[in-house]
Amino acid sequence: MVLEDVEEGRTARKRRAIVEAATEVFLQHGYIGASMDQVAAKAAVSKQTVYKQFADKEHLFAEIIAGRTDTLGDRLAAVYATLDDATDVRTAVRDVGRQLLRSLSRPEVLQLRRLVIAEADRFPDVSGTWWERAFHPSLVLLGDALERMSARGLLRELDDPTLAAYHLAGLVMYKPMNRMMFAGTAAVPPPDELDVLAERAADVFVAAYGR
Repeated sequence: MVLEDVEEGRTARKRRAIVEAATEVFLQHGYIGASMDQVAAKAAVSKQTVYKQFADKEHLFAEIIAGRTDTLGDRLAAVYATLDDATDVRTAVRDVGRQLLRSLSRPEVLQLRRLVIAEADRFPDVSGTWWERAFHPSLVLLGDALERMSARGLLRELDDPTLAAYHLAGLVMYKPMNRMMFAGTAAVPPPDELDVLAERAADVFVAAYGR
């Protein structure tokens, strides 16, 4: 039993090392340019070990997308939960906007987002995971938090809370996200510019949805 536990732990560590190595390889070379040989070398395991854990490159790609989307979704859910303690709408919305900007402008998030978009036609089911398990569900959660704010009298009645969440995210992210998608990771705006974007987004959102 002890030997089985040790072996299971060793297998889990190898799998984690493969996923971490594959993430770096995919982000650096893209899906087409990445190879299982590169992944094995970076993970310091044999190629046979990689194939033992993952049937092929597509399954490995799917594992990376699923894992990263779950992590991002959890991070954003924690941000939205802060709205339940809000007493001032504008301040709370501004702070959520700031956290959205900081979370989604992280270099590894931007790189993975580009990779997902680039492979959307080739692997719609895999790339669709980003939408189905992270992007849309996170905005449903934001809509739920906004609806609770409405119930406390901090916002007007929301006919479609999820749409209100999309409006807030769009106000915050549209300009910088497009800039970063087209111009590259180096185009991430400085913190003071991100803060201004969050401030203005809060102004517009409260004007539309505030009491």
